[in-house]
Amino acid sequence: MLLPNEAESLILSLVQPLQETETVCLEAAGDRILAQPAISELDFPYWDNSAMDGYAVKYSDVQDCSASYPCVLNIIEEIPAGYCPQKTIESGEAARIFTGAMLPTGADTIIIQEEARREGDRVFILYPPAKPQAFVRRRGEFYLGGKFESPPLLLPGIALKAPEIAILATVQVTQVAVYRRPCVGIFSTGDELVLPNQPLQPGQIVDSNQYALAAAVASQGAIPLRFGIVPDQPQQLRETIVRAVTEADIVLSTGGVSVGDYDYVEQVLAELGGEIHIRSVAVKPGKPLTVATFANGCLYFGIPGNPVSALVSWWRFVQPALRKLSGLRDGWQPIFVLARSCHSLRSDGRRETYFWGRFDSGEFKLAGGSHSSGNLINLAGTNALAVLPMGETEIAAGATVQVMLVG
Repeated sequence: MLLPNEAESLILSLVQPLQETETVCLEAAGDRILAQPAISELDFPYWDNSAMDGYAVKYSDVQDCSASYPCVLNIIEEIPAGYCPQKTIESGEAARIFTGAMLPTGADTIIIQEEARREGDRVFILYPPAKPQAFVRRRGEFYLGGKFESPPLLLPGIALKAPEIAILATVQVTQVAVYRRPCVGIFSTGDELVLPNQPLQPGQIVDSNQYALAAAVASQGAIPLRFGIVPDQPQQLRETIVRAVTEADIVLSTGGVSVGDYDYVEQVLAELGGEIHIRSVAVKPGKPLTVATFANGCLYFGIPGNPVSALVSWWRFVQPALRKLSGLRDGWQPIFVLARSCHSLRSDGRRETYFWGRFDSGEFKLAGGSHSSGNLINLAGTNALAVLPMGETEIAAGATVQVMLVG
């Protein structure tokens, strides 16, 4: 039985990031993983422009002005955003200009409108600018396009969120190279399982795992491939695993990995040539964990069938592996933070124990009700797992606890 950190390290060492890429339009690039450096021939800003509404002037004209001795300039042009200036600013002249508008030739400084007074075609500059080029955004100040020494705008291996999409749009990158989406095969095992739309008979259980895990996979930008419910029959299990391992990059099955008479997963994996690396981990809930690899590179996770155990296994071990596989450059591992526990947390100390609840403003609040691995009802709203280390039996209310962020 491996320690959790040992299991995490071993699993991540088994994962080789995807290399296959595809090109998508900018509109479809959100949440995808960038596969090539993003560069552009465009400078940004595209041209010298004004950061404020005001007046474009020569610094030499206004550097010594004051409210008592204002500098009076003739306004020769008005420049709204999107307009190309037609005139050159000479000494004694100014242009009315608006935020984002192109700076006219000859001007080098902006006087904001609050520090000036306009009278007809003249403007009185009441206060000198703090420095030359005040409130001017220079061409290429933020990014010099097409220059050999310029670094890429974006490096490969990052998730394209709203800021990155904005950057690509700004520099007119409309076709984006991204890694293909990983495919994750999902199925549940057990004679007792039925689908949510089937009549529930005595002794049966609705299969929630397949739906929860498919949603979790999709939330990571991967493609869930559902293979349904597989009864506790070795031949059907074998057929499903063969199909799943062939079609998916990762396979995720629930149930059948404990030591019961009807737990066939490890046996079938071995028969199919899978190399089993992990059989159990010292965590609660989620001790049974089978991890195997196949010659085609597919990574197989057999996790417990209890709903809470299944999700804890997903958060702690499967999701990091999927994030690395997807092409993310870093940030695969779970995020742990310290919090003040609002409740007393207890365990027998034999395994690292996780308690689900909510982390907010530096505090961890335990979910109400039973913390049985079969009780998924109080999982609603969970965004964190408090960790009681192996060998410790209690963390008192008000004490500091390590918390793993989930979701």
